[in-house]
Amino acid sequence: MPRARRRFAFTTLALAGALAGAAANAADVPRIESGNRISENVPEIPAALGEQLQRYANTRSAGLGGWIADGSGLLITTRFGNTAQVHRVKTPGGAREQLTFYDEPIAAAMPNPKRNGFVFGKDVGGSEFWQLYWFDLATRETRLLTDGKSRNDGPLWSHDGARLAYSSTARNGKDTDVWVLDLDGGAAKPVLTEGGSWNASDFSPDGKKLLVQQYVSINDVRPGVVDLDSGKLTRFPVDGGKASFGAFRFAPDGSGAYFTSDEGSEFSTLRFHDFKTGKVVPLSAGIAWDVEDYALSPDGRRVAFVSNEDGFGVLHLLDAATRKELPLPTLPKGVIGGVEFSPDGKRIAFSLNSAVSPSDVYTVDPEANTVSRRAKTEDGSVRHAPPYPEPAVERWTESEVGGLDASTFASPELVRFPTFDKAGGKVRTIPAFYYRPKAAAGKKLPVVIQIHGGPEAQARPVFSAEIQFLVDQLGVAVLVPNVRGSSGYGKSYLQLDNGFKREDSVKDIGALLDWIGKQPELDAQRVAVYGGSYGGYMVLATMTRYDARLRAGVDIVGISNFVTFLNNTESYRRDLRRAEYGDERDAKMKDFLEKISPTTNAKAITKPLFVAQGANDPRVPASEAAQIVKTVRGNGGDVWFLEFKDEGHGFRKKSNVDYFRAATMLFWQKYLIGG
Repeated sequence: MPRARRRFAFTTLALAGALAGAAANAADVPRIESGNRISENVPEIPAALGEQLQRYANTRSAGLGGWIADGSGLLITTRFGNTAQVHRVKTPGGAREQLTFYDEPIAAAMPNPKRNGFVFGKDVGGSEFWQLYWFDLATRETRLLTDGKSRNDGPLWSHDGARLAYSSTARNGKDTDVWVLDLDGGAAKPVLTEGGSWNASDFSPDGKKLLVQQYVSINDVRPGVVDLDSGKLTRFPVDGGKASFGAFRFAPDGSGAYFTSDEGSEFSTLRFHDFKTGKVVPLSAGIAWDVEDYALSPDGRRVAFVSNEDGFGVLHLLDAATRKELPLPTLPKGVIGGVEFSPDGKRIAFSLNSAVSPSDVYTVDPEANTVSRRAKTEDGSVRHAPPYPEPAVERWTESEVGGLDASTFASPELVRFPTFDKAGGKVRTIPAFYYRPKAAAGKKLPVVIQIHGGPEAQARPVFSAEIQFLVDQLGVAVLVPNVRGSSGYGKSYLQLDNGFKREDSVKDIGALLDWIGKQPELDAQRVAVYGGSYGGYMVLATMTRYDARLRAGVDIVGISNFVTFLNNTESYRRDLRRAEYGDERDAKMKDFLEKISPTTNAKAITKPLFVAQGANDPRVPASEAAQIVKTVRGNGGDVWFLEFKDEGHGFRKKSNVDYFRAATMLFWQKYLIGG
């Protein structure tokens, strides 16, 4: 299915003076402002370390935007300056022609299926209040499509390219409604105002209906269809009353709809609802893993989908009529995203990222391995040669790795360590990716445990310049676990940390510390924790519970108190977070959330802590960083603090990323490796 029909999600509450409170609480801690950067206790970065990091800082990646309507190539997003921008690539391995030039990074780009142009999203300073813009490839002119102040994302083109559906908070600032805009007339109107968080999934082939979904939680997604003439919403029945759904898409001939769901299943499988018979046909039931992405060929003859198998992406191709799997060439092992058929249906584009190679854009021609070349012999007869020698897989981009030798990059080993409880009568095991440097004879390796956010996310074996530097240059082992509550391992595993079970995921890190102590090559006396967002909470919670077994921790935009977090996160996402963490308006839950919050237990943190924050973070507001810094320092703790005024939930601008990376490596050198 063309990229124009696939929803993408764009990956504040900056409390005035919140961070200044941390400095005021510790008057002896100097506060240094340099441009958009504020730091406290962070030493000057040694020139030698900065030079050592230079090549790692200059790796880059490329993400798929989609096929351009006139066949002139692919849109990609990549970075040549300080931020990621939109580029066009006309041929495999061709030059990257930059099209947008903004100080702020482009969230994504989605080509129009019929017109030469694309929609893109851009915010200011990481606020996530994205505005949508139209870029005309013929005139190179850009036009603002949204109101300039609300939060807008999830753009979706109609099949004729004349209309754009998207999600917006424009009506009241709290609810995320579905709007439809006429590209020529410019008029936009809300077509769904039910309240809550909604997004558009697909236009019907005739443009009269719109498939939509209400997101309540990762376990509770409610699909339906809107009649665009009458505005009537019809909700679809859900087996069991509650389930998770991925995108719904109409078959190109209108005979049915494809979707992914975990109804009656542990994993999210690809299914087809036949409108004529009313039957739902399973398409990936034989694969005991989640289907995380799929695309339909324009003629409806083939379906490409990606399964997430133990963190690795596997591309599949089905014949839509027979439901049989078709052969594909072997792809490098990694994580696959952005699957999309070309307008003529002959090629499938996708991005591929691995632990040893940054994300790049590829295409595969499913029939290149099956077509034989015919050649005339001297007597005029025709003979068939072996299959075409052209490669079935073509690489459109080859992102630089800073001049480093990619063959030396560390590839992780997938390990599983036992934890404190049982599953199915057996000791439960937790998966983790283990990056192992070469240890000098007789010496044990220091360890960094890197914990993902979400919490409904999953650590995947993707390229990380930070991990490669730790392993290759600093000789640090890195363990990246998927503790309970992570996605990718079934809905039961996903729900193991919900509500009053929140601390069980922290106990999984305790079990990992036990496992580290049993590995002869690892130094259990030199272990640190690192994580962002919910992973930042996990860092702080691990430090309050297992302080004696750690050397240090790095918390990036982390939650330090669940009650203040829920009170202060942006209103459009508050109920979504309550569904995961618990509703603080309930007295019993509020008491529990206060009890387990890091600020409540911060006296237990005696080891060095590095807190990093974006001032414009709409998800985990800057006040969360301020209060943990203030509390730990009040207990006499050693805290480094770093804030960027032009960032939000994490860091996306190269200059900021480079500084934070260097400061983090200095922190590890001081407190983990040499501490």
